[in-house]
Amino acid sequence: MIVNEGIRAREVRLIDQNGQQLGIKTKNEALEIAARVNLDVVLVAPNAKPPVARIMDYGKFKFEQQKREREARKNQRVINIKEVRLSPTIDEHDFNTKLRNAIKFLGKGDKVKASIRFKGRAITHKEIGQRVLERFAESCKDVAIVESQPKMDGRSMFMMLAPKNEKDK
Repeated sequence: MIVNEGIRAREVRLIDQNGQQLGIKTKNEALEIAARVNLDVVLVAPNAKPPVARIMDYGKFKFEQQKREREARKNQRVINIKEVRLSPTIDEHDFNTKLRNAIKFLGKGDKVKASIRFKGRAITHKEIGQRVLERFAESCKDVAIVESQPKMDGRSMFMMLAPKNEKDK
């Protein structure tokens, strides 16, 4: 934002600290009016004809703006994608271990990519891998929703699971 002496325009449409329109004033008049109330002249709409300037405490304005940005950053949630690798011939115990890990990731709010890598001639039986992924999704259904159904990508099949929101439960 352009402040005080940095304003290049000769005339500005001036708005005082209470939001009242003061009309079109020269730059020097605007600076004098702001100096009388010990505030700054800030250009809020530089592309207007004539540019619009407002009388305000610029330091306080910047502080409030930074405070709002910090608050917005605090409320943001970074979503990570964790991968759980299965195989078409996975045994029951291994399946349960992978399932426990996936549920733990989903509980933390991360998305889970469940993938199956087909080795050798196993690729001829894609339906076995699909059944494993569907069983995995069925086991996670109370904490997750299926974001994308199982699909092939080269020699691997994968599916995305997203954590259920509070309103989904």
